[in-house]
Amino acid sequence: MLKRLIESSMAQGDFEHAVLSLTDIGTIGLQLREAGVDVQALGMHHASQAPWFLWRLVRLIRASRPTIVQTWMYHADLLGGVAARLAGCRNVIWGIRTISLATGATSPTACVRAICAALSSFLPRLVVCVASRARDAHIAIGYDPRRMVVVPNGFDMDKLVATPAQSAAVRAACGWDASLLIVGCVGRFHTDKDQRNFVLAAAMLAQRLENVRFLMVGRGVDTSNSELRQWIKRTGFEQLFALLGERGDVPSCLAAMDIYCLPSRTEGCPNVVGEAMAMGVPCVVTDVGDAAMLVGQSGVIVPKEDAGALARGMEQLAGMGNDARRRLGALGRARIQSEFSMTLARSRFEALYRSLLVKEQG
Repeated sequence: MLKRLIESSMAQGDFEHAVLSLTDIGTIGLQLREAGVDVQALGMHHASQAPWFLWRLVRLIRASRPTIVQTWMYHADLLGGVAARLAGCRNVIWGIRTISLATGATSPTACVRAICAALSSFLPRLVVCVASRARDAHIAIGYDPRRMVVVPNGFDMDKLVATPAQSAAVRAACGWDASLLIVGCVGRFHTDKDQRNFVLAAAMLAQRLENVRFLMVGRGVDTSNSELRQWIKRTGFEQLFALLGERGDVPSCLAAMDIYCLPSRTEGCPNVVGEAMAMGVPCVVTDVGDAAMLVGQSGVIVPKEDAGALARGMEQLAGMGNDARRRLGALGRARIQSEFSMTLARSRFEALYRSLLVKEQG
């Protein structure tokens, strides 16, 4: 989302961006550099290094003299926010990208979050939450409600496209033709994404439908993942699954699906659901984060961690038929276009930037 925001601002906005990563530059950082963005990585990998890197951050911020310092997640909120204020920049915007507060009370992240809650009434000017549920959850643990605003993710409709040939190529690589019903999910292998929930629900659906197949995409979601393979093997439907791992052609993978499934146990504002909707793929999603708000009336909402409910949601969409699913997918695409476009998300962020500048001048 940060990458999309910067790219959209470079193309259409009035603000210049520079990025400081506390850890490594990563794939996204390299892509931003290639696009001409000033990206630096500090290389911090342990909390014990924080005092030294805080001083480095202060020096870098003083040297660049930014109008606004926007931080993206808990550790960056704390270190980046403190560094910005020490460097003389009062226009600090924090970012909250999750609603999950399940991390144990003594964990480093939970401690950082508690400190941020205590500082939230005076250190940042604004705290931008990715979802209304994220805002509510953080207010409940002590964040200052006066600072909290919600800006949902935005989606670049021009980049979320795939040709019929690209869709067919993904199916062909899995050994599937156009006659089969493909249910898919995309996401890195992680307990929060709850791929086990998807596998269990898929097995239930496979018992009811003969022509269904299951496509799984994401980092760690491949044949080398022994835990995932065991889950699938125990269903007795191993031959119905294709595990493609991390891909650079996610739009083509989404286009190969008839139904998109979000099986997660926690989310903020799930990017991949918006991407699937933008591709015209009807969705069944667990009621986590702002997934239900994002989908609206264009998909099916089910409880989290309930494989039976997820299977029934899949079956509901499967039973609609191709034409009805296409109409539902078109409704989802129109919803993303009108309410969650990248242009709209950028304009919301830039309105916040301008509000800070007005207050500063006043």
